[in-house]
Amino acid sequence: MLKIEIIPCLKDNFSFVIYNKINRNSLVIDPGEVEPIIYFIKKNNLKLNYILNTHHHSDHIGGNLELKKKYSLKIVGSKMDQKRIPGIDIVLNDGDIWNFENSEIEVRETPGHTIGHIYYYLKKENALFTGDTLFSFGCGRLFEGTYENMLSSLKLIKSLPHNTNIYCGHEYTLNNIKFCLSLDKENQILKKTYNEIKKKIDLNIPSIPTTLKEQISNNIFLNFDNIELKKKLKFENLDELNFFKKIRELKDQF
Repeated sequence: MLKIEIIPCLKDNFSFVIYNKINRNSLVIDPGEVEPIIYFIKKNNLKLNYILNTHHHSDHIGGNLELKKKYSLKIVGSKMDQKRIPGIDIVLNDGDIWNFENSEIEVRETPGHTIGHIYYYLKKENALFTGDTLFSFGCGRLFEGTYENMLSSLKLIKSLPHNTNIYCGHEYTLNNIKFCLSLDKENQILKKTYNEIKKKIDLNIPSIPTTLKEQISNNIFLNFDNIELKKKLKFENLDELNFFKKIRELKDQF
């Protein structure tokens, strides 16, 4: 079983170091900056072997080249993004299984935020790394993809086992819950969750991982098929796509 560590970096990004506790081999997902990664690798006596990128945005690939130079590692990413991820060595396609330390990592395309976005799913570790597709109580902005793209990506994520731990790319949780509450004002579970998350963040504890079950229950962006919620918000005339589009547009203006 691999160990997963959350590495806060930049203003509100998360990178993730995954390592074998016995032989100390490791990889990092989305190194937004170099210093926190090097500090953690050195402190824990790890050997950094790979970088995995979910997409090409600079706050997710900013450490690629410097880390590659320092550790002579290999960079992994989507074939769709191979011209936009610096230093990429290994390109993966939708549905590929990539192995690290006897753990299978499933790669699926999740376009919407960007066209070449992918997720990494570690079934044995019960962990999903969603980058900027799904956030805790939110979802990514649509910079390159369509609403249809993003809705399809969220449906794919929603189809995974509900006990899956979600590791997303940013600490946006409090603001995302505020948005959900702006629409669903009397949601007592959201109010309680907001207070719990605020206590964590005040103590510099990351709000993630969350579970897919928790997100399906209370993340408005995963409730595109929730008839009762649509009625409560007076959007019952909207189908799944147009409901999602309406909510995403409201969030963009929030």
